[in-house]
Amino acid sequence: MKRITKKDWLLLLMQLSIWAMMLLLPTVTAILTTRDTSAALASMRITWFNLQSPFILYFVNFYLLWRFLFDKRHYKTFVLVNFILFACLNYGFFIFRNYHNPQGVEMPPNWWIGMMAGMFVYFLLNCAAVTVAIAIRHFLKTREVMRHLEEEKRKNVEAELAWLKNQINPHFLFNTLNNISSLTQIDPDGAQDAIAQLSDLLRYAIYKTDKPLVPIAGEVEFMRNYIGLMQLRCNEKTVVNTSFNITDNKMEVAPLLFISLIENAFKHGVSSNKPSHIDIRVDANDNALSFVCDNTNYPKTDVDRSGSGIGLENTRRRLELMYHDRYTWEQTLDNDIYHVKINIKP
Repeated sequence: MKRITKKDWLLLLMQLSIWAMMLLLPTVTAILTTRDTSAALASMRITWFNLQSPFILYFVNFYLLWRFLFDKRHYKTFVLVNFILFACLNYGFFIFRNYHNPQGVEMPPNWWIGMMAGMFVYFLLNCAAVTVAIAIRHFLKTREVMRHLEEEKRKNVEAELAWLKNQINPHFLFNTLNNISSLTQIDPDGAQDAIAQLSDLLRYAIYKTDKPLVPIAGEVEFMRNYIGLMQLRCNEKTVVNTSFNITDNKMEVAPLLFISLIENAFKHGVSSNKPSHIDIRVDANDNALSFVCDNTNYPKTDVDRSGSGIGLENTRRRLELMYHDRYTWEQTLDNDIYHVKINIKP
């Protein structure tokens, strides 16, 4: 059984207030126009006589018949029960001949037409009360369903983002360890320093990126250190240029968003025996963030699959989830230069 909440009581109070205003409005109007208290009370009695049936039908449908009949698609039973309720609440209308013509005096035809028209209008008033009750219930249910769907969608997006980010961390760790492993053979002291630098990177990746958004300053520092580690396996034929122009240090961005693109630049843009260059630029100003990466392109062969992975797809998916309709992606390959540019409105 559903627990009655404060929200349910407020809803009931609001509905009762509306019905009270409908009851009191003619009375207040009578007082203001006639200044006659007895006329105002008579107006209240007449108004209540006309509203009691719609009032009862409204609340019976709102709190009972909607739940047990209409919402369960028992439409025929729903209509039948409402008709029986209407008949029981308005029994006097079915014996109006005895009320208005107790001595059998023949009434004018116009009187009967007016009586039938009044009964029809009153019937429509009761139908309107039922319709409004069902419509409000349907609206409340639809809104609740939409709220649950939005909540489930939000949870699914958060779970997918966490899954994508968790894929980045081991991926980045695996490739960085490969670089350090190669360095141990030619420069043990440099490898030791690189391990310390990797420790700082992991500390940031594990403990500082547990939120949906992180300060851009921390991300830039992480990228600088990461690029330094990736340069460990580069020779003198590789030129790496970086530019970080951050004028809005309060800006926040999704954590580790550009690492896969930087990683791909070193994977596909560096050759051991050919001139290579990588240009990375990040600009954050005026509530806009831009990431640009240009690198030489040396496609991997079928034998060398070290460049294969999911990093690029993850980046696109995270952008779509985090910045839907607030980002642009530009990707080209021209004269063996791979270019990628991302503009974000955080």
